[in-house]
Amino acid sequence: MHDPVANPLLLTSPSNPRIKQIAKLRQRSHRDAAGALLVEGYRELKRAIDNGWKPQTLVSCPEIWLGKHETALVERCVAAGAAHFRVVPSVFAKISARDRPDGLLAVGPQLRFALKDLSLPPDALVVVAESIEKPGNLGTILRSADAAGAAAVIVCDRCTDVQNPNVVRASVGTLFSLPVVETSTAEALEFLCSRNFRILASTPHAEAFYTDYDLTGRTAVVVGAEQVGLRDAWFDSPACTAVRIPMLGQCDSLNVASATTILLYEVVRQRVARDRSIVPPPALHEHGGDDPHGDGQHEAVARMDSARLHRNV
Repeated sequence: MHDPVANPLLLTSPSNPRIKQIAKLRQRSHRDAAGALLVEGYRELKRAIDNGWKPQTLVSCPEIWLGKHETALVERCVAAGAAHFRVVPSVFAKISARDRPDGLLAVGPQLRFALKDLSLPPDALVVVAESIEKPGNLGTILRSADAAGAAAVIVCDRCTDVQNPNVVRASVGTLFSLPVVETSTAEALEFLCSRNFRILASTPHAEAFYTDYDLTGRTAVVVGAEQVGLRDAWFDSPACTAVRIPMLGQCDSLNVASATTILLYEVVRQRVARDRSIVPPPALHEHGGDDPHGDGQHEAVARMDSARLHRNV
């Protein structure tokens, strides 16, 4: 009997129709037409599976795996219904968006949430990101929101695709750990006002500091594009409070993802000061936290370099 984990179908040609179709999904038009989301990398895929995402296709390349736990993750993907294909490093390099791929890539359904889907706790922390242009910044905002215990992220008047593989990568899979809603600024503002959020709108032109307010109750942290900032609608609303991060040098603003992290961790500081028990114990990561190489790091990096060279073959 065919075993899709131990003996998957082997694809050795980058011209294989399945490989060509997956490669096309790196383009937004093809992803949207197929309703597909690309998830590449062990940490990202594990977090997706941990949060209930159902991959439809899994491509693996054991020659460039980084650790000892990939087989167990493959088993979970197959058990969730994914069709499993094994490829050689040169083929994996053709579908990977990374310079150093780690041999796991999955395709599954896109994530779609609406404001009506949100179920928020009494002291919910929500992040609102308006007109963020770079996928890396949006992904990093998601990562910080997850770390700060946010209940949701609302993306207003988007400039980048939430389903972009680079968002998944920069978020280290936290795109799957909290709901991400796409909506308009007007709808987001009405939603927050109707639910009695303290709304902090970040701008370098404000008089008040972000540390001046009690953020232990329902709080929304609102950030915008670095060049143009937030829309006037936020500052025109009496429910919003304009705040700034003190800048002591010549630069008058921070990278939006860095600024978001600073604002969120003031919320965390205040909440932990009130109740330290909300902080979980130190985590144990299968692949060493932010360094996924684990055992055999140098050998794994050498294998990834080999795969990278094949990209241009």
